[in-house]
Amino acid sequence: MEKQKWLITGVSSGLGRAFAQAALSAGHTVVGTVRSQDDLRDFEALAPGSAYGRVLDVTDDDAVRRVVAEVEESVGGLDVVVANAGYGLEGTLEETPLGEVRRQFEVNVFGVVATLQAALPFMRRRRRGHLMAVTSMGGLMAVPGMSAYCGSKFAVEGILEALGKEVAQFGIHVTAIEPGSFRTDWAGRSMTRAERSIDDYDELFAPIREARMKADGNQLGNPAKAGEAVVRIAALEQPPSHLVLGSDALRLIAAARTAVDDEIRAWETLSRTTDFATGAQL
Repeated sequence: MEKQKWLITGVSSGLGRAFAQAALSAGHTVVGTVRSQDDLRDFEALAPGSAYGRVLDVTDDDAVRRVVAEVEESVGGLDVVVANAGYGLEGTLEETPLGEVRRQFEVNVFGVVATLQAALPFMRRRRRGHLMAVTSMGGLMAVPGMSAYCGSKFAVEGILEALGKEVAQFGIHVTAIEPGSFRTDWAGRSMTRAERSIDDYDELFAPIREARMKADGNQLGNPAKAGEAVVRIAALEQPPSHLVLGSDALRLIAAARTAVDDEIRAWETLSRTTDFATGAQL
């Protein structure tokens, strides 16, 4: 396997850490972004000489550009960039403060866009590279109580799909990574939970929140295997534009897409009535 240079945001824990460990185990060089000097030292200790940490807040656009440019100069041309940094925000839409919704999009959407934009000029000039971003099964289906989170991930899905069509001419690949439930701290200490305030949602949402908290630490997905899968597609000449990770994600995404297709067909006649009439239709 050709040795690659990777940049992965958010490698302190979770899937970002698993992706980094898998890439390092495969012999690649990995620059990982973290939020503190302690996390930086911990990350670099994984593989001295191959793991390089950078402290970065992905919501600081200027800092993102500076870090990517510095890495390109000091470590070398990046082959793979994984925009992974993000978090979950749980709560019904009505109960979630608007400021928290904005913060969710600042990190999960604009942090991703800033990372990809910073890497694009270098990859475009080289006419090669692989851009990835971690969305979620919640970027292709939605569940109650995760409206802001799913909204942010749906947004990234659309951005990546359009981006892939824009940069294919330059030999740059774009992949959306869509994990299901993995055994990380995403649903535990890393989850931001809006305070409950409206009793009318108790019957629907209280059991959902309780079940998610109980499931923390017992999820089906194995982060190490997710890392191996991502490293595997990064070595392909024609990688997928969508990489669904986990059998639960496969099942839930398929069900959601079937439901949308069924509803489109059910209302197809009404949809067609909104066209201007043409001679061919009369």
